[in-house]
Amino acid sequence: MTITRIAGLREKLQGLGTDAILVTNAVNRRYISGFTGSSGVLLVSQKDSWLLTDFRYMTQAPQQAAGFTVVEHAQKWIETVKELAVSAGIKKMAFEQDTVVFSEYAAWKSSLGDAVELVPVSGVIEGLRMYKDESELAIMRDACKLADDTFQHMLSFIKPGLVEREVALEMEMFMRSRGATSSSFDTIVASGERSALPHGVASDRVIGNNEFVKLDFGAYYNGYCSDLTRTVVVGKPTDRHREIYEIVLEAQLATLAGIKPGMTGKEADAIARDIITRYGFGDKFGHGTGHGLGMEIHEAPRLSVSGTTVLEPGMTVTVEPGIYLPGFGGVRIEDDIVITATGNSLLTSSPKTLFILE
Repeated sequence: MTITRIAGLREKLQGLGTDAILVTNAVNRRYISGFTGSSGVLLVSQKDSWLLTDFRYMTQAPQQAAGFTVVEHAQKWIETVKELAVSAGIKKMAFEQDTVVFSEYAAWKSSLGDAVELVPVSGVIEGLRMYKDESELAIMRDACKLADDTFQHMLSFIKPGLVEREVALEMEMFMRSRGATSSSFDTIVASGERSALPHGVASDRVIGNNEFVKLDFGAYYNGYCSDLTRTVVVGKPTDRHREIYEIVLEAQLATLAGIKPGMTGKEADAIARDIITRYGFGDKFGHGTGHGLGMEIHEAPRLSVSGTTVLEPGMTVTVEPGIYLPGFGGVRIEDDIVITATGNSLLTSSPKTLFILE
């Protein structure tokens, strides 16, 4: 796996006009090398691939980073990068501009001097990460299964009188007890009028009767994320509860049925957006229909009005339309899918009927 990813990165290097690339983003470092330590950088050229790390990881790194020469770096790792670059004849070195602050860049430039030219690049490894291989999809299916199991558990746990934070804690404990490293992001539990907040993380609000409870959560498992949203009603739903739930469900099911390779993120977004707009709630759906998912909770591509990336097999995205009515509540329904050669396949499988918990 690591060897294949190094080869993919080297292929990208050919179009950058540089001799090598310096990888400092921790997620990208793990993706390319397999190294899970908290500290280290990669230097990859067409001929060589080095992992520079410190004393703490000199046993772990060689075990994880197949295809890499592991080097214990100096106190300032950029000095070791300079030594390796000069010895290998590296004159131009790409770096990940999106995750490097200016003070870091200035320090590197000062250390490298005229020996190596720094060339800013964007999205090189992220472009590789958009396409999941079978080993990645297997992990993501396990992460999604953890989320599905958690939702099933919560159907018997949620009741009036619980505080949102109690519900979030129960969800996170359930996922962790079944193998998750952590939650994929701050768990959202938003009840009543707070369910109209698209990102209403769990608060001290007490769950009441006859109201929505929106659950948006995921399991971070073996380096990959899942992301699931379900909205339930505690007590008795009103006609308004049922109305907006059914509209969101119609939009989500239509999008799942319609997403296929060859369409852009904007075209996928329009499937859900057009339905919600037709019912008169277009201005109450203020976020994109979905986003890429993988080692990070938000990755490329985007399913949004500005999504220009063409969807291709192997890409994993969320599908999560919603309607949010301030002062009343909101609904979002979200699943994770992988784009296939003929359409898409669900990674999550939780039912989407309107659950009424009493």
